[in-house]
Amino acid sequence: MKSIEIIGYKRANLGKKEARKLREQSNIPCVMYGGKEQIHFYAPAYLLKKLIFTPHVYMADVYIEKVLHKCIVQDVQFNPVTDVISHVDFLEVKEDEPVKMQIPVKLQGTSIGVTRGGKLVQKMKKLKVKALPSKMPDYVEVDISNLDIGKSAKVGDIKTDGYEILNNKSIPVASVLTTRALKQEEAANAEAKAGDSKAPAAKTQAKAPTK
Repeated sequence: MKSIEIIGYKRANLGKKEARKLREQSNIPCVMYGGKEQIHFYAPAYLLKKLIFTPHVYMADVYIEKVLHKCIVQDVQFNPVTDVISHVDFLEVKEDEPVKMQIPVKLQGTSIGVTRGGKLVQKMKKLKVKALPSKMPDYVEVDISNLDIGKSAKVGDIKTDGYEILNNKSIPVASVLTTRALKQEEAANAEAKAGDSKAPAAKTQAKAPTK
């Protein structure tokens, strides 16, 4: 998985008043768990935006006083009015211990059902994945090439490599649905076939001899 570099600075003072001052200076209060000790620090808002406001998921290489901490984002708090980041929790990871992350789903291929007029619906945008940091994927690839109309690709159908998906295996990730236009076309075809099947019977009756 790709990483984004974050430069952090240890906080000399804690408390709401000091946190407010940091935000006014375009810095965000943060805390890091999982290491030998809990670390309170702050980081420039523009660096954290790159990590958080993105459809992708990244590890974070957090440098605090020139010491590297490999982390994942554990929680983000936003201002309820402005939606500006107000606080970030990081979890320090270890290379020999698995972590859990919400990973984006990437649909691969062109569905058979779509080429026949069906509508592809992606029902899961992210999946919960457990893996060692070195094995954590950038995205979960789901092959939909053989997906026909009325069929779904489920969690249990996904092939994984070095990681485990924790969601229920029966949950559909993507489905191909019948569209209204396709239903109308099928109904019209059915009516046409029904009309063709009645025509020969009518002709036979017209040719029957009279007594």
